[in-house]
Amino acid sequence: MSLFAYHGVLSEERTLGQRFLVDLEVDADLRAAGERDELAQTVDYARLYRVVRAAFEGPPCKLLEAAAERVARAALNADPRIARVRVQVRKPAAPIQGAILSYAAVRIERRREDFAPEPHQ
Repeated sequence: MSLFAYHGVLSEERTLGQRFLVDLEVDADLRAAGERDELAQTVDYARLYRVVRAAFEGPPCKLLEAAAERVARAALNADPRIARVRVQVRKPAAPIQGAILSYAAVRIERRREDFAPEPHQ
């Protein structure tokens, strides 16, 4: 996902914003979906995208780690079939003085049991 947000330690990043790349992998029991070929038996990926996007584009975080945690929590709470998520957040224009980077990134993996469930709205 290519998303625009206001995350960063520097005040300029939190004012101007920038593009981030967010990769999300989910582990879920999808056997019923594969055997029955029914949409209702799988994760609603369009809804998952909207949930993750809203979480990532929410209030600014100073750290990529905090933004990744927010995405992991939102994804796990989006569907009870999701048992584990892997989230990578890449920042293509990371302002690191003197560095020439393709991007700065963090990658985390979280399981459902890592978080207490949030109440559904």
